[in-house]
Amino acid sequence: MQPRTVAAAVGGGALAVLAVPVALGALGFTSAGIAASSVAAKMMSAAAVANGGGVAAGSLVATLQSVGAAGLSTSSNILLGSVGSALGAWVGHLTKKPESEEDEESTSDEDEE
Repeated sequence: MQPRTVAAAVGGGALAVLAVPVALGALGFTSAGIAASSVAAKMMSAAAVANGGGVAAGSLVATLQSVGAAGLSTSSNILLGSVGSALGAWVGHLTKKPESEEDEESTSDEDEE
């Protein structure tokens, strides 16, 4: 496996695990509850209207608020990190090498012959 692919896998896993709490907080799902005038507040309002005045347990809004308040479980972090690592490795594998690296490899191949 190329070092670039390994680095992308590690970076993708770390980014996925670290980005979810930050993204939820930015949307308004905080440890203190749903932030006023946020995307989360609008989602909660829409869910409450759709359900006749309350947010249903297990709904998307309820689940996101739970994660925003308590964080992800260890198993969820492992799953999220694994998916992020797989996507990072895939992206790292797809990226083209800089031309200088390709030139170095082609000259080292010629030297071996």
